[in-house]
Amino acid sequence: MTLAPFGARLRQALDTRGQLCVGIDPHASLLSAWGLGDDLAGLETFSRTVVEALADRVAVLKPQAAFFERFGSKGVAVLEKSVAEAREAGALVLMDAKRGDIGSTMAAYAEAFLSPGSPLFSDAVTVSPYLGFGSLRPALDLAREQGCGVFALALTSNPEGAEVQRAVGAAGEPVAASVLRQLAAENADAAPLGSFGAVVGATLADAGVDLAINGPLLAPGIGAQGATMADLPRVFGASVLNVVPSVSRDVLKHGPSVPALREAAERFVGEFADAVK
Repeated sequence: MTLAPFGARLRQALDTRGQLCVGIDPHASLLSAWGLGDDLAGLETFSRTVVEALADRVAVLKPQAAFFERFGSKGVAVLEKSVAEAREAGALVLMDAKRGDIGSTMAAYAEAFLSPGSPLFSDAVTVSPYLGFGSLRPALDLAREQGCGVFALALTSNPEGAEVQRAVGAAGEPVAASVLRQLAAENADAAPLGSFGAVVGATLADAGVDLAINGPLLAPGIGAQGATMADLPRVFGASVLNVVPSVSRDVLKHGPSVPALREAAERFVGEFADAVK
């Protein structure tokens, strides 16, 4: 059964569960802070606890694929289980893989995360457009076909990103602006929200580009990187209600207590609601 378009499913999730994406980022320091080993057993416990605590109440969970892949095939098996269980509990799963390539290789990446027959099938995936936006076509087409979403890197929260993202292309348009313009074209006439989103850091002093893409705007950088929910109206302006604020460490640091993880997530949902009143 083909899913309803991702944008419509995301809009409903944000409206009913609150605007928050929580990362599943089992890096070594967090495993240690939880009293877990930096090993497969620690990975399994960490991931299972986050899914148990949050998958039935937050809009989006965003596993970072690299933190699972570093354990090899057994780590990927934990990721597969986490994705399936999170989706079964009602969360939308955004696979943070940042894949980018051309032709059949890009198509294979798309199939890994956006094909219903894949063990890693997710509701959406992050991609890198820096081999040219057209290189994303296999992922964009498969996502549209399967009711999934794609989030392309546009203006990321790391300061180094500006080297490429703020650079001006041959047509005189900043690279990030070109990515956003082409995402807007993919979302043309979609309602209530397009399925093709951009990654735009909440840490930006000034986006300086048109963020009205009729699609979701994943906003990393809240919490440990210094941004707050109160910053979002300034950065995103009229598009703020399409923002998916992403918080990882400032929620995950409250584990392994399930009640504490839930309380932290609820606090960020409330902070967003207060910021956009």
